[in-house]
Amino acid sequence: MPEARFQDISPDDRRDALEVVERNSSHKAHLLEKDVWVVATLGTLFDAPFAGHLTFKGGTSLSKAWRAIRRFSEDIDITYDIRAFAPDLVSGFGDEALPPSRSQEKRWTRAIRARLAEWVRDQACPIVEEGLSRTGFAARVRADSDRLYIGYKPLFEESGFVRPEVIVEFGARSTGEPHASRRVVCDAAAWVLELVFPEAQPTVMLAERTFWEKATAIHVFCRQERRRGERLSRHWHDLARLDEAGIGAVALADRAVALSVARHKAMFFPENDARGERIDYEAAVSGALQLIPSGAAHAVLADDYARMLADGMLLDDSESFDRLMERCALIEVRANETKA
Repeated sequence: MPEARFQDISPDDRRDALEVVERNSSHKAHLLEKDVWVVATLGTLFDAPFAGHLTFKGGTSLSKAWRAIRRFSEDIDITYDIRAFAPDLVSGFGDEALPPSRSQEKRWTRAIRARLAEWVRDQACPIVEEGLSRTGFAARVRADSDRLYIGYKPLFEESGFVRPEVIVEFGARSTGEPHASRRVVCDAAAWVLELVFPEAQPTVMLAERTFWEKATAIHVFCRQERRRGERLSRHWHDLARLDEAGIGAVALADRAVALSVARHKAMFFPENDARGERIDYEAAVSGALQLIPSGAAHAVLADDYARMLADGMLLDDSESFDRLMERCALIEVRANETKA
């Protein structure tokens, strides 16, 4: 039986434990350490009084909850159900809780941003700080707008790409559905059975919706022909891994989820392309999806991917950037054939 909690042993012993895992696995020790903090933070959030209204989403949910990607994902994306957060705004506007017009969207967004910043500062921040402290994790927790920054004293030298800080980004402009409850454990736990590591049981957005969230974000990058792409290449990697796991096929066949994502982004996250024209999300999920950037945007993405590889963010033998683009090109063809 495990004899001690990871957070209760000395820094030297914690360092030694994670280095043992590094020597016997594909995990980097400094990433294992941050993973412990990610799980501890999730555990605190989903043990809070407001946990019933939260949904864990994004790349970290794909890695930690669904085990669909083999990439270290360092930050936490949380949705607070808009129906619970702003019932006065959304009452009478259907299950998706979408504003009826652009002017209403602007009013909702202004109100929610102000309320969310206040809620993060006055409620989430002290509860997370107290919860982490109570479970043995001494952290510097600060609120900034819709984010919490949870800083910790690292056991290992900083790599530059991965900071000793967990960022929790909150949103409150969707329902977080569809979702399910999933168990989340630390990557090191399977390798060091003598220690007790943090666990969490968050409500997690279904991976099919996250597929379309990422696919439409990639579409925007491509249509805008961006010349900056820091930390964005992970979306292409995730899409390829989701497809390999069979989730891509399920998502491509789920017209309702695809259109729900398109409607939500069209209302709350309108974007223009490189020529200044409004990006049509519904067209993107209906036969006009673009997943492969061109020109300078392609080079920017390749450089970001190389940096991700250099810092050990991918936990398996990594594929080349060109091979990743080939995989995503095939997904693009299938998506457009399915929806055309």
